[in-house]
This record gives sequence, structure tokens and C-alpha cells, in this order.
Amino acid sequence: PSWLQGPHLQTIFPFLFLSPTAIDYERQTVNTPDGDFLHIDWVNRDETSPLVVVLHGLEGSSNSHYAKALMHYVRALGWSGCVVHFRGCSGVPNRLPRAYHSGDSDELEWLIAFLGNLNFEQIFVAGYSLGGNVLLNWLGKSEYKNNNSIIAAASISAPYDLVIAGNRLSTGINKTYGSHFLKTLKTKAIRKIKDHDLNIEIQSIKGCSTLKQFDNCFTAPMHGYTDVNDYWSRASSEPYLSSIKTPTMIIHAENDPFLPGNKLKTLAQNNGNITLNLTIQGGHVGYTHGSFPSRIDWLPNQITKYFKDFL
Repeated sequence: PSWLQGPHLQTIFPFLFLSPTAIDYERQTVNTPDGDFLHIDWVNRDETSPLVVVLHGLEGSSNSHYAKALMHYVRALGWSGCVVHFRGCSGVPNRLPRAYHSGDSDELEWLIAFLGNLNFEQIFVAGYSLGGNVLLNWLGKSEYKNNNSIIAAASISAPYDLVIAGNRLSTGINKTYGSHFLKTLKTKAIRKIKDHDLNIEIQSIKGCSTLKQFDNCFTAPMHGYTDVNDYWSRASSEPYLSSIKTPTMIIHAENDPFLPGNKLKTLAQNNGNITLNLTIQGGHVGYTHGSFPSRIDWLPNQITKYFKDFL
């Protein structure tokens, strides 16, 4: 809207002030193949209806403003919805030392198989930010086979180039976003180090002032990467966009402060399965519209409208 200008206001204002009303989720605890657990929060669960699966962003949850906004829409349509929590993001620490990361597509492979066995007629997946990158990786990598069991997907504000995004979040004014994430990331990491007697110095975690430092100290070594550069380069979804075979809408703003969407025109034009919804404004998972104080129903409207075309 005209009164809300600039990428930072467009990102922060909806996060702080436009969170939708609470949703009465039904929580399911799901055991993972590696002996851990995670939580899925359900809305209007009915196997005879289409299912929309939400993958949240870094340190997000079913309570994130964008997740609640989409779930309100899904419920109003009479569809089923669920928010899948990455490990340790549901308010309860997970069992294993590992956490979650931007390349966590192995998680999605078994999760979609699990959800597919529940006999929903159609399954759609929407991934936001980190969840969008996980989703695009999973859709584009040939090693994953269960991605042919979903009807369509939507990725919103995915940091498809983690090297650029990670460095942006570790410098200048964008460090503010990184600092916000680090508050909870560092607390959870220190707890894991203590609970599992990990060979990581607590002081090194406490000393991390950027996401780049944290990913180098904790995320990378905990999840099989040699260092932050190895993690960011191997977990980026950009190289796999051309291989996506599932109908996928990518929503991204050119002014996204985490990662501008300017490269997406070239990346998406060679794949007819991708519908690019590239906007000039919107920030990072922002997309407010209308007169003050504005609304955030543009995103869920775009996502559900796209999914409806496949029913």
C-alpha cells in the first residue's frame, strides 16, 4: 500500500501488527524414521477434502502470521490444512542432537509419504522462506521420488541463493533480522550442547553475532556440512529450479530484503512447470495491501487460487 513503503517496513509491519486471530489446531506427534519426533498442527482434518501442507520459515511455527493467514483461508474453503514443524520449532525440544536446516529435504521426503498414506485425495504444499527453499530443493532433486505424489506447490520468499541471502542477513541493516533469529537459535543450540554433551564450545555459540557465524559454528557441523560455505552452497535450491516437474508457483518480491527476486526471471523461464509471481513490492513474506492498517490476505488468496486450478 502507498502508506507502507520500503522493503523493511513491508516485512516487519505485518509480522508485528497483522497476525491473524489464533487458530484452534489439533496437534499430532509424529515419530521420525531416525528415532526423533516432530509435531503437525491440523486444521479441519477431513480426508475427503484437499490437503494444504505448510512448511514454515526459520524459527517459525503454526503460530506464524503467514501460517495462520493461509490456514484461515483453507478452513473457509472447506479444505484440510496442516503446519509441519521442523525439529524443535513446535515449542518442545526434539530428542536428537540434530535440529533443522535450509537443505532439510530428506525430512520432506518421508513426511509426504506419511501424509500420502492418510488417503487425502489431493495434497498441495506451500513453503515459506526457509520452508520454501526446502520445498524447491525437494521438488528439483532427482533423488527424491515422493514429489510426484503432490498435485502442486507454492514457494513464498524462498532464499534460493543462500550464499547471497546469508551474507545479506549478516551485514548492514539486515543484521537486525539475523539478530532476531539468533535469539532463539542460540538458546536452543546451547541447550542441545548441554543435553547431548556435544563437542561444540558454548562460548563460541554465545559469541555468534551473525547468522553466518552461527551456521558455521552449529548448523553446518550438526547436519553433515563441512562449514558455512559448504552448507549454503549445497543447500541452495537455485541449481534445481530447472529440474522441477511438479506445477509450482514461486512468489517473490523484487524488494525482498533477504534476497531480491531479480534472478528468478532467468531461472524460471526455462521451466514450463514454474509459474513465476514476481512482484515489485512485498518485502519478505510481507505482502500487505489495502488502506491502513492493511490486510495480509493477498498471499493466501494467490496460493489457494493457484491450487484451485488443479481440482
